Order: sequence, then C-alpha cells, then structure tokens
Amino acid sequence: MATRAFLQNADFSAQKGRLVANAIRGKRVEEAVNFLTFCNKKAAKVIKKVVDSAIANAEHNDNADIDALYIKTICIDEGRSMFRWRARAKGRGTRIIKRRCHITVEVEEAEE
Repeated sequence: MATRAFLQNADFSAQKGRLVANAIRGKRVEEAVNFLTFCNKKAAKVIKKVVDSAIANAEHNDNADIDALYIKTICIDEGRSMFRWRARAKGRGTRIIKRRCHITVEVEEAEE
C-alpha cells in the first residue's frame, strides 16, 4: 500500500526541485535519504523533510517495514508565484517573480 506526504508552497522553483527529484525517483528510501543529506542543493534539504515525513507516515499509519520502502513516485509541481517590483532607471519598474512549488512523495513497500 502506498503512503503519501505533501508539502505546498516550497520556497524554490519547480525546475530546480525536479533536478533533485529525478535523482532519487525509484530508489530505496535509505539510498534516497543518504543522497539528500549530502546534496548541495537548497531543494534537497526540503525534499528530505518530505521523504522523512512519508517514511514516518508509512511506519505509523500502515505499519510498513522501513527497510523495504522505496520511492514509488515523487512529483514537483508549480505553485503560486509571488510578484515583487524592483525600481529601475528613469522611473521604470521591473517585475520580480518568486516561484514556488508543491511536493508530493509516495513510498511503497517493495515486494520480494
């Protein structure tokens, strides 16, 4: 049985988050957490928290064996963007777009 964990409005763009997500998709949970711990991306720290939450959900809600879990799916979708303005020359302004994303992690026990 698959167990999920969500995070909405993470403070980085979906494009940057997908770089990290593609590296751990389909891996065993132990390998994924090890990779995320030593990855130098900002997104890795946030995704690691969501993966840890999915592991805890699987253990507590479904009585799953942690050693047999693997990452079935990980989706990073675009969230709402914040718009800010920066002053420019000659009285003009430029829009700054601060992008956000939604993270969904689904873990499942591997069948032997």
